[in-house]
Amino acid sequence: MDARPIGVFDSGLGGLTTVEKLTEALTGEDIIYLGDTGRVPYGSRSRDTIIKYARQDAAFLAGFDIKAMVVACNTVCSTAFSILENAYDMQVYEVISIPAKAAAQITKNGKIGVIGTVATINSRAYETALKKISKELAVVSTPCPLFVPLVENGRTDANDIATLTIAGDYLAPLREYGIDTLIMGCTHYPLLRDVIARVMGPEVMLIDSGAETAKLVAEDLHNRNMLSGKAGDGIVKYFVTDGADEFSAMASVLLESDIRGRVEQIALEN
Repeated sequence: MDARPIGVFDSGLGGLTTVEKLTEALTGEDIIYLGDTGRVPYGSRSRDTIIKYARQDAAFLAGFDIKAMVVACNTVCSTAFSILENAYDMQVYEVISIPAKAAAQITKNGKIGVIGTVATINSRAYETALKKISKELAVVSTPCPLFVPLVENGRTDANDIATLTIAGDYLAPLREYGIDTLIMGCTHYPLLRDVIARVMGPEVMLIDSGAETAKLVAEDLHNRNMLSGKAGDGIVKYFVTDGADEFSAMASVLLESDIRGRVEQIALEN
């Protein structure tokens, strides 16, 4: 048994999709969440800047004596994961390999689409992971740089004309290619699931990178006998680098739970 908390970080709101799945799968576990809302999005940043931010995020979480860390940011995973994994003597989980495995198992026609930030798509991390599974898989990737700002500004409704128009433009090449499985390669993107599903149609299966990773974390910690063993629900603490009130309001809607009063603004630079 291990009563220490699990640490999760992302560039903003997106990692909440992973936190939600973790709390469902791991009742009794305490979680420390860090959203770097003051510097979101990460996907358009340089590699050196992403690594700098990732190190600061991880160091903040490590200060809570966490037992495991979930890097719920695809951009960081595709750019700096090995750096973080080698820096800490704990389990560090990424959100790329498991979703890739899930997509490879689900696809029927072997055509898989990947959407993500510019940094994630340019890294070709998902393509590499999928090709390791099977060289026969056909992978088509496209960046969706405006998706994160849309989520951070609450433009997630499937009837939002502007959001639908942007999604339709981004996803058109994937539809034309005939994919039957789409990896949402950013933990912000499941918050646009209804929009993406409306554009892609019911014949395309959507893979949630954060949700798939949460399943792995739950199973792995159980197998390692690292669960807290506590009865009842665990405590989730939220930290952000800008706009605690705004984050609280938005997160409360997304999580369908009032988290006001449980969000603290901090300065990572210090």
